[in-house]
Amino acid sequence: MTQEVRRRGRNETEEERADRMWGELIQEVRVAQTGVQILFGFLLTVVFQPKYATLTHTNQVIYIVTVVLGACATGALIGPVSLHRLVAGRRVKPQAVRLASRMTFVGLVLLLATMTSSLLLILRVATADSYVPWLVAAVVAWYLLCWYGLPLWARRRHTSGSADRP
Repeated sequence: MTQEVRRRGRNETEEERADRMWGELIQEVRVAQTGVQILFGFLLTVVFQPKYATLTHTNQVIYIVTVVLGACATGALIGPVSLHRLVAGRRVKPQAVRLASRMTFVGLVLLLATMTSSLLLILRVATADSYVPWLVAAVVAWYLLCWYGLPLWARRRHTSGSADRP
């Protein structure tokens, strides 16, 4: 077989693999996009509520940081759609899949930061108890376990050295 038609893994060419991986990536991004867009939309309304003026300076700073993180997460998670539109038909899908995968990973990290700071702000406003940082830390640990720890453990345990990489 020539280099152009050589198949690997699932017996697919590089272009077929890129098509499959693009479809999988877009399905994953849809879930994260929906969540970040809903969260970001709610965050945008907070500043227009009467209670916002009564927040402490620290809570207002946490809010501003949270909104900026949400905006950045939204941009990173919508980025793969724009990337696809701008490079469609240019025969660069394998490279586009790699770049979109990186954008999605960054978007998930930013979403984690947005959710963390949102939770911190909400719990600080809802209660002034000293356990708030510990509760937020426990939730972040849970996110890290679910989003990164278990997937990385599964990848290490169940893939061979020649595993497909995005």
